[in-house]
Amino acid sequence: MNAQFKKGVLELCVLSKLVDSDQYGYELTEAISKEMIIATGTLYLILKRLKDEDYVETYLVESGEGPARKYYHLTEGGKEYQKKLKNEWFEFVEAVARVIG
Repeated sequence: MNAQFKKGVLELCVLSKLVDSDQYGYELTEAISKEMIIATGTLYLILKRLKDEDYVETYLVESGEGPARKYYHLTEGGKEYQKKLKNEWFEFVEAVARVIG
């Protein structure tokens, strides 16, 4: 998949995975990696930005095997932002389809 295509939609992918359930970083990476190749570092940069913008919150859960895991949870603002991005994505895809035939 073209890197420029991915760059613009990874934020939407992360937000959309978090709509379903809270997840920790590696879990998100694994889920998204099933569909496209992504670098773990890229995902964490997106998560940090989303946290800085109050779209996600974090909390720690003790793990029986290793250190505690940091889970990411969508805030109400994050849910609204995800809906907005999703609608914009579908409008964009439809516009591109009209242009390219």
